[in-house]
Amino acid sequence: MARRGAFGTLMGSGLVVITVLGGIGGYALGLLTTDAPSAAYAGVAAPLGTDPSSPDPSATPSQSQPPRKVTYDKSPALRADELNYKTRTFTVRDIFKSRMSLRVPSDWSFTQPDPPKTGRFTDPTGKRWIRVESGFTISRPPEESLKARIAQLSMLPPNQMVQLLSQSVHDNYATLMYTYVPDENQSPEGVVRYVVVRWVADASGNCAVEMSSTGLPQDKDALVEVLDRATDSVQRHDSPVGS
Repeated sequence: MARRGAFGTLMGSGLVVITVLGGIGGYALGLLTTDAPSAAYAGVAAPLGTDPSSPDPSATPSQSQPPRKVTYDKSPALRADELNYKTRTFTVRDIFKSRMSLRVPSDWSFTQPDPPKTGRFTDPTGKRWIRVESGFTISRPPEESLKARIAQLSMLPPNQMVQLLSQSVHDNYATLMYTYVPDENQSPEGVVRYVVVRWVADASGNCAVEMSSTGLPQDKDALVEVLDRATDSVQRHDSPVGS
């Protein structure tokens, strides 16, 4: 796999830039630099593009819950060779106001939560999406963010059936793949979801963008392709939140 998302330099197939505006001399303490979970770590709901309350890290999931029936959505797989891409821009606000730019499928619709700490592009069926989070403090490497997400996943109830599939760390990004079943409020039918999360570093070697591509198990190859296109093109331009 090519070196992806090298902020401020042209590496492999992708150019990713971070620009700090407004005279910011340094980054203040942010949600992604502490042990406290942010929206990026709010259980597995973050890859789904929702922002519920974070789970209590001190809580231990009950092991006595009965097995949950799961189902598989047998829709035709998303095909990577049928996707067309275009550059989309949007702004997120967290510790900083970050103007984001990246290439995503051209017919995927854009939504944001309130507060707008993330941006999400969803396919016309509503079954696949890519979620982008930024605006946080840049102060820990992608590998540490990956480990934090695994710790969060381990705290989810057994009936969400998280199965870690793979994890990898490269020079400037880390990737985690897993499947899970959303809670019953989000998916009463218990449809299995496939998630690919990637943390991309800037020139400092610390994570500047988190992206997750979510869909169905049969969408795996296309979800990775969507995430690779986004990683190779993502740009983050920071300014103070009040600007």
